[in-house]
Amino acid sequence: MFSDERKKELTSVADALREARQHGKPLASVHEAHTPQTLDEAYFIQDSIAPTFGPNGGWKVGAPSATDTPFFAPMPKAWMKENASILSDARHRLRGVEAEISFLIGQDLPLRPEPYTREEVIAAIASAHPAIEVLEAGLEDPRTAPRMAMFSDMQMHGGFVPGPTIANWQTIDWSKESVTLAIDGKIEMERTASNPGGTDLLRLMLHLVNEGSARTGGLHKGDWITTGSWTGATWVQPGAKIDVQFTHAGHVSLQFA
Repeated sequence: MFSDERKKELTSVADALREARQHGKPLASVHEAHTPQTLDEAYFIQDSIAPTFGPNGGWKVGAPSATDTPFFAPMPKAWMKENASILSDARHRLRGVEAEISFLIGQDLPLRPEPYTREEVIAAIASAHPAIEVLEAGLEDPRTAPRMAMFSDMQMHGGFVPGPTIANWQTIDWSKESVTLAIDGKIEMERTASNPGGTDLLRLMLHLVNEGSARTGGLHKGDWITTGSWTGATWVQPGAKIDVQFTHAGHVSLQFA
């Protein structure tokens, strides 16, 4: 896929980002000539970094718009916490949070030649949940980094907290669903139908299951899939308590130590 020389350059970026995350010493930037230029290059770096943090627990998938091609990144199982957890890990430096809708896979969707249908993917979903994705990075400020450099850094993934099961999730009209995000009891934002990737969440899932399968090797029972931010990134202070409330999809919370 890449020349030996390019693979060496991308591996050097992966090594630097991995060490930055492991040791809590963020990078100001990555080597300009080695910066990934394509999604495939960013994915190579992601897939080099992720195994350092243990088994994979699922994937984050999103898109810039309802028609753009989705992109996705692994979510280490070790970074997943229960609803209402207090996050005390020293690696929570940036403390970014996003409100999302997530799915728990209830049966394997293995790699196969023919694409899965929407109905097959729905049948494989055990449950849907409100969720908070925590954003962290090996880059000092991923918001100012080149887009593909940010993507290569696990798409800023730093944690995942799902809430309770959403009753009758298939009946929810996501185009009318609203969400609030509160910090320490004060609502900071309220949005409706605000996921940039669109309100057809199954479109994102289908991309991950089909076009993404060569990379993922298929989805597995127990995988968590989170489907993009409804609130954008919100950056909070140490000790902050975060509450996310969807109109019909329920409530989820976490607190930083």
